[in-house]
Amino acid sequence: MRITSTGIIKGVIEDKYGKRGTQFSPGGMPTYSLPFKIRNSHKDTVSFALVLEDKDAVPVCGFSWIHWVAANITRQELKENESVTATDFVQGTNSWSSNLGELDRMEASVYGGMAPPDAPHTYELHVYALDTTLDLKPGFYMNELYKAMDGHIIEQTTLKGTYAN
Repeated sequence: MRITSTGIIKGVIEDKYGKRGTQFSPGGMPTYSLPFKIRNSHKDTVSFALVLEDKDAVPVCGFSWIHWVAANITRQELKENESVTATDFVQGTNSWSSNLGELDRMEASVYGGMAPPDAPHTYELHVYALDTTLDLKPGFYMNELYKAMDGHIIEQTTLKGTYAN
């Protein structure tokens, strides 16, 4: 399985998918989501799940910042901004709802774009091919996603990109 994104050019995430973009939640979170395509997934795949995280955030805030979690994706492509416009998959709560992000849980249950405060950060988009759909409700937490995926992951892959501060 392989992921590609037209929003990542030569390893660099385009500005519009983060803090230098033009679309924000009422609380100031960038919400214009990164597009991606999944290719060569296993023939038994029923759905996909994703986690977009920033491990470079650990020295800044003490944990890996979660920018997007979603499940029950049943197609091979998400176009840009579909975190806001699509209704055919379920999204969980990102780190913008933490004490550092200060948004409520439901406002932060969409894509929360890149906003590295200190230096360029590398972001990892993990995509999981699953043999089922998951019993998750909007606003689920990442740990609930991992528990629900346990025993159902057929394969996984990661796409990385850097966003400047």
